[in-house]
Amino acid sequence: MRFPKTASRELLGLGAAEYRTLARLNTPEKIQAFVNDIPQNFEIGGVTCLSVREVLRQKRALCIEGAMVAACALWINGEPPYLMDMKAERDFDHVITLFRRGRHWGAISKTNGPMLRWRDPVYRSLRELAMSYFHEYTNGRYQKSLRSYSRAYDLRRLETASWVTNTKHCWDLGWALEAAHHYPLLTHRQTKLLRTRDPIEREAQKLRVHKKPPEAGRPRRP
Repeated sequence: MRFPKTASRELLGLGAAEYRTLARLNTPEKIQAFVNDIPQNFEIGGVTCLSVREVLRQKRALCIEGAMVAACALWINGEPPYLMDMKAERDFDHVITLFRRGRHWGAISKTNGPMLRWRDPVYRSLRELAMSYFHEYTNGRYQKSLRSYSRAYDLRRLETASWVTNTKHCWDLGWALEAAHHYPLLTHRQTKLLRTRDPIEREAQKLRVHKKPPEAGRPRRP
């Protein structure tokens, strides 16, 4: 199936101001800075999977929501809107936006902590890119928890209304990423050799950009 290289405002269904906001983000670096500035979504009031429009309106995002915004901005600027899902053991999944420079992959990522964010486009394969997150991807017990990564998921496969302008929740995308084929990063034997984080690494892991309000529960995403 052939997809349009550049997403027009009419194709996406966005308003003029919404489209201009994303069109100005004409490099991955600008997109990363934009999603960094979006306040963290602590899901007060219930779990969410907000569309691009709702993220812009509500001014909050967690990783999959920031990934959709980043992918939409890339598409508006002539790059494919690819996402990658990473699955973890006794931990939450993480979703990133992929981009390429030449033959190498990089990533845009929305997180409240510093560890699982941007990756420069220097990785020769998606496996190599996913492994760059491995050491820092740890659960509440300070165990390295990342176990698998998906192939690049092209958001152009979905109806744009389902993830760009949906005023409810984008559960269809979440399920599609969950169902996508994932590739293992470790063997069973290797998982038994993993070392937990040491005290200074544990302190670094606590660093956050946005302070969680008292009424917020445990977030589902990094």
